[in-house]
Amino acid sequence: MLTVGLTGGIGSGKSEVSARLAAHGAVVVDADRIAREVVEPGTPGLAAVVAEFGDDVLLPDGGMDREKVGSIVFADPDRLKALNAIVHPLVAERSQQIMDAAPPDAIVVYDVPLLVENDLGALYDVVVVVDAPVETQLERLTGRRGMTEEAARARIAAQATREQRRAAADVVLDNSGPLDALHAAVDALWDDLRRRAGTITSA
Repeated sequence: MLTVGLTGGIGSGKSEVSARLAAHGAVVVDADRIAREVVEPGTPGLAAVVAEFGDDVLLPDGGMDREKVGSIVFADPDRLKALNAIVHPLVAERSQQIMDAAPPDAIVVYDVPLLVENDLGALYDVVVVVDAPVETQLERLTGRRGMTEEAARARIAAQATREQRRAAADVVLDNSGPLDALHAAVDALWDDLRRRAGTITSA
């Protein structure tokens, strides 16, 4: 089994890379998706979030108001630490369950937004960073996700810098260009990962 830590700043295009690797056959452990699952209505995770942040972070249907929680934690590092202390152990537990169920020759890709921030690189055989200039991130966040520039800059500032991510990478995927260029880079990465995993013979 080859374990790959995939990370990148918000708006870098990490999800696109993750999806293409999954299409190639990787077992993808999506930390963001799992983080949403562990705070769904009725879960111990959501109960802990409400105990920490109050009933105001609930939507009328009983779900967590992610935008409200985001506006709180990304403006206050201490509140962000409090949220992470609740969610991260639950995500880790569920991620381990997925890995335990994967076949022994699998290439397991962990889609981890805060890999660098939490110094998790040593947990993986290969660390892949999806990189894009800050202005490109801003354009995507404000244009595609409808965020205000202020909110987008706050999210970017709360994460590691480009330099920190690149320094932690074994492989850097440049996503400053068109989508087909990114896809070609991911396809080449997959071939490299298969060679590393020993599932194909090196040329």
